[in-house]
Amino acid sequence: MARPIRRIVTGHNAEGRSVFLMDGNAENVRDRPGGGGVTELWTTDSAPADNSGDEDTGNHPSSLQPPPKGTRFRIVEYPPDSARFAAGTEDTAFRNAGLGRSAATDTSRHPGMHKTDSIDYAIVLAGEIYAVMDEGETLMRPGDCLIQRGTSHAWSNRSNGPCQVAFVLIDAEPI
Repeated sequence: MARPIRRIVTGHNAEGRSVFLMDGNAENVRDRPGGGGVTELWTTDSAPADNSGDEDTGNHPSSLQPPPKGTRFRIVEYPPDSARFAAGTEDTAFRNAGLGRSAATDTSRHPGMHKTDSIDYAIVLAGEIYAVMDEGETLMRPGDCLIQRGTSHAWSNRSNGPCQVAFVLIDAEPI
């Protein structure tokens, strides 16, 4: 089960003054096989984003890809690969995450290889994880940032503990 993520959202009251609209644990959480999970924090569906209203846009149907001309902000907790891909168990949460315009790619390097039409900013918050490309990989630790530009990639947690990564996904033209 994913750790709760406190989410604070600002907005405007009827007089146009800034206020806190939400302050509490994000509610749109999907648990993943082997532990961990995905917490959706916010979504926009246009650029520029529409900051009016008080709807909780983190509460939407799951999709790996951000909406056309939109964004997604999420935190993913990755269990160790040994649990995530346990004997004969596919990461069904990943495969059933509403891949949308994303696509599975050659999984011979890692079963989680995929590609999206987005630019993604990834920041490791806790633990460690390998960013895996078609060619090469690099170990990321807390504070490390990766800019993923529509490439085929996977996330591999080879440690014995969970890893938490914050992602901002922004719709991009396909490569």
